[in-house]
Amino acid sequence: MAPPPGSPLPRSSRHDPDPSRRTVLCRAGAGAVALCAGCGDGGGDGSAASSGQELAATGDIPIAGGKVLAEEKIVVTQPTKGEFKAFSAVCTHQGCIVSDVRDGTIDCACHGSRFAAADGSVVRGPATKPLPEKRITVEGNSVRLA
Repeated sequence: MAPPPGSPLPRSSRHDPDPSRRTVLCRAGAGAVALCAGCGDGGGDGSAASSGQELAATGDIPIAGGKVLAEEKIVVTQPTKGEFKAFSAVCTHQGCIVSDVRDGTIDCACHGSRFAAADGSVVRGPATKPLPEKRITVEGNSVRLA
């Protein structure tokens, strides 16, 4: 038996087998937001590290390479022997965390951007902005956030 005209449909009858274009687009948009939860807008670095925090031992940072500290959202590099640098690990293209450091570049696996391990500048896009530099200190064998 059908409900009287103007009354709300029972909960089990609310599924629309032919959803409107607006319904489909809204559902797709909600899904895209959920899928991109690991990405940001590239507008900030969202660093999770605090001043004075030890980031790594100097011996853990290879020369011409580096180490991505995903939890802290920082990447520490050693462009030349004894020279340590740190940058935000948040790619400036779409906010993914960079994946690795090798052969003098900081690489983002999401879309292929590469940054110079020496200064964070863009080596290859699609990123157009450099990685923001982080101030660090080296105390003995420890690299710390300044």
